[in-house]
Amino acid sequence: MTRGAPRSRRVSAGDRLEGTVIAVHGRHYLVGPDDSAPMLQCFPRGKKSDVAVGDRVHYEQSSADQGVIVEIGERRNLLYRSDQFKSKLFAANLDQLLIVLATEPHFNEDLLGRALIAAEAHGLESLIVLNKIDMERALPLARERLAPYRALGYTVIELSAKMAPGDVHLQLDARLKDRSTILLGQSGMGKSTLVNLLVPDADAATREISSALNSGRHTTTFTRLYELPEGGSLIDSPGFQEFGLHHLSEGQLERAFANFRPYLRQCRFYNCHHLHEPGCAVLEAVEAGKIRRERHALYAQLVHEASQIVR
Repeated sequence: MTRGAPRSRRVSAGDRLEGTVIAVHGRHYLVGPDDSAPMLQCFPRGKKSDVAVGDRVHYEQSSADQGVIVEIGERRNLLYRSDQFKSKLFAANLDQLLIVLATEPHFNEDLLGRALIAAEAHGLESLIVLNKIDMERALPLARERLAPYRALGYTVIELSAKMAPGDVHLQLDARLKDRSTILLGQSGMGKSTLVNLLVPDADAATREISSALNSGRHTTTFTRLYELPEGGSLIDSPGFQEFGLHHLSEGQLERAFANFRPYLRQCRFYNCHHLHEPGCAVLEAVEAGKIRRERHALYAQLVHEASQIVR
């Protein structure tokens, strides 16, 4: 995260500059200028705040270390979770999602399924990392639970970040190089250990970011971007326990289930909801064992959640 020696430059009040959002903490945004000048703490113009880590922004510098964000650049994508009450932005302009699981503690399969659906809906590739494989007693069950995801074509990488750190670089460096990747996962899965291996100065960078954001002891509660040594970026987000997809329409949901796609055009009715309708090719595939009942149950739950309207 160290941006090197700052360049001398003269900036006048009102000059519009460009940069990338490095970290978010509440309504405080840390922006890295394009010219490698020191990072600035920026604030949004107005009350509404919808800036995400990874956003390209235009800002006006108001002092030596502060600025005002006046415009968000065009996004390739925006990953976020939502329920009927609120939304939580993760990051923008991503290439792939890396979801970190562990043999112990027991990982939440519902959370995994929802994260993968979000990635599919936003056109992101997905990598699943099963960490802590040195815990051999828990490993067979974890592998059994992930077998259906391997069968769907998702890449599952097994490693032990703490006991075999060299394997982390062997298995991940090439997959992360020159790409924008976000790490997601529950607390306790080993994300911090993974980040510290992939980004040698991650601890120093976190302290630098925390200081710049004036977030003090809350160093683990904000999303932040790290530059990778070989190119690309890694975005780390706080652990979470829920992943609502209330913002996805029914059509987006059905297309995000990769194993539904071969059957979507085969239903009797063009507006089939794939829930109870006669002649539904998706339901027939479920009955035939071609689609896991658990996957269809997740789809039905997400459709139900999306239909909930707060009045």
